[in-house]
Amino acid sequence: MIRIPHMLMVLAVFSVLTIGCKSNPQTTGHYIDDTAITTAVKTHLATDGPLKTMTQISVKTVENTVYLTGVAATLQDKNRAEEIARQVEGVQTVVNNITVSP
Repeated sequence: MIRIPHMLMVLAVFSVLTIGCKSNPQTTGHYIDDTAITTAVKTHLATDGPLKTMTQISVKTVENTVYLTGVAATLQDKNRAEEIARQVEGVQTVVNNITVSP
């Protein structure tokens, strides 16, 4: 008889723990696409003449939206980074959160 209450307790704890877990709404396909976009944007930034020395720009892609963060030396560099990101195939939106700090 002790086994049933013990088993119910284990099931209750397990249920509470799994309810609190959030699944990732992004599908594997989207994740792979986003990773490819991020890689392409980083590659283009790294090979662009004036921007190739800029290592303070971070790129993240979520569902084909590219998020740029970091620091650029000039407003032109900030705008160029956004332009490069927009030209990558698969990019739908670019959110440019790069700050300018000479």
